[in-house]
Amino acid sequence: MSRNNVIKALALVFGWVFGLSACSYPKQPAADQKQQVTEKKTMKVKELTTEEFKDKVMDFEKHSSEWVFAGQRPALIDFYATWCGPCKMTAPVVEQIAEKYEGKIDVYKVDVDKEQELAAMFGIRSIPSLLFIPMKGEPQMNVGAMGFGQLDSAVTEMLK
Repeated sequence: MSRNNVIKALALVFGWVFGLSACSYPKQPAADQKQQVTEKKTMKVKELTTEEFKDKVMDFEKHSSEWVFAGQRPALIDFYATWCGPCKMTAPVVEQIAEKYEGKIDVYKVDVDKEQELAAMFGIRSIPSLLFIPMKGEPQMNVGAMGFGQLDSAVTEMLK
């Protein structure tokens, strides 16, 4: 077999294998797809834009020199990016915390790529960064991914 034929055969085999792996996702019945959409709609963590942040957390334009919390209950804000591996690991943990403390704390997410003004205001240089906002006092920032136990303890301690 000539070298060109070997290369063509290998290319064909690799193309076939990669073609199968790229397209091999499980087909879901319509009922499962509806359930997934419903689950996404019922997520407890809310995405915040800069404008929503001003309404629900703090209007930093009105209160540029001091922290004035606008929330009705303590809050946790997850500063993240869609491309960040540790952020992807932290997201389900933050969701579990939101479920556990539903009605007791508000849990938000801020995409640092979309909301660069907020990221700059809090000096976000590493993600994930979690901002704990108590009803009284100054907010506290924690940088890095946390497991459920760590985050649960931090919520209990910082958002008493």
